[in-house]
Amino acid sequence: MGEILMAIKCTHVPSMLISEQPGPAHGCRQAAIDAEREIGRRAAELGVDTFIVFDTHWLVNAGYHINNNAVHKGNYTSHEFPHFIQDLPYEFPGNPELGDLIAEEATAMGVKTRAHRVASLDLEYGTILPMRYMNPEGKIKVVSIAGWSTFGSLEESRILGEALAKAVARSNSKVAIVASGSMSHQIWENRLVEQGFNSISREFNKQVDLRVLQLWENGEWDTFLRMLPEYAQYCTGEGKMHDTAMLFGALGWDQFSGKAEIVCPYFESSGTGQVVVSLPVAGIPLSARGIGAEMPIS
Repeated sequence: MGEILMAIKCTHVPSMLISEQPGPAHGCRQAAIDAEREIGRRAAELGVDTFIVFDTHWLVNAGYHINNNAVHKGNYTSHEFPHFIQDLPYEFPGNPELGDLIAEEATAMGVKTRAHRVASLDLEYGTILPMRYMNPEGKIKVVSIAGWSTFGSLEESRILGEALAKAVARSNSKVAIVASGSMSHQIWENRLVEQGFNSISREFNKQVDLRVLQLWENGEWDTFLRMLPEYAQYCTGEGKMHDTAMLFGALGWDQFSGKAEIVCPYFESSGTGQVVVSLPVAGIPLSARGIGAEMPIS
């Protein structure tokens, strides 16, 4: 029987890559890099064999989709920020058996999901950058799930997360689930974006982000999940925060009882709010460990 061993909400800001390079921005995102390396160290120590990444940079318009290639390999240049990320090599093994199970379970629960084995289907940087730090030797398998459903609902994404937990329980995989996306995500207007490299664009967004993290640290999941749809809307959550709905669906939704550990403190980047958070899987209720109770969005 498979297990979810780790659950993470994390940043994937392109400035992490810039932070590695010589120049005026060198070291600017070291705390985030160190945090994601620490997540990788813990994953290896726990025996994680697969990272499942909910990638908010993979936008889909119809249905839910899984990059289920047996090997993920390429040289990535971002269409969004080609001046930040270009010709970035990556190579990770996949886990097609698990991807197929996730698609099967989600579709059976009414959320049409397709698992694709298409060599030319590349990874997006919402997967590549966290894996660069969490999985630097490329030994742990990777399954990438589209984390931005433009016409899907948060309820459907919650169901996909629940289906994932069932699929993992049916498998032999030891899994870390990663919701790859920001907190608030209102990028600065074009004329201000360069000078706003290390700041947030709206004070309101920052204050809501900080309150959300306070709720997470206190384990007040029912309160957070009731506000999630409006939080995603009013604070322009990245990918409409489908990654977050998937994450908490897998954890048991409002029945989750753990308390968040802030691994990288909150920081501001190009108008957005960013963080690296670990959610203890000991807080997953038994009903969500492969059985799956009903956990509707209120």
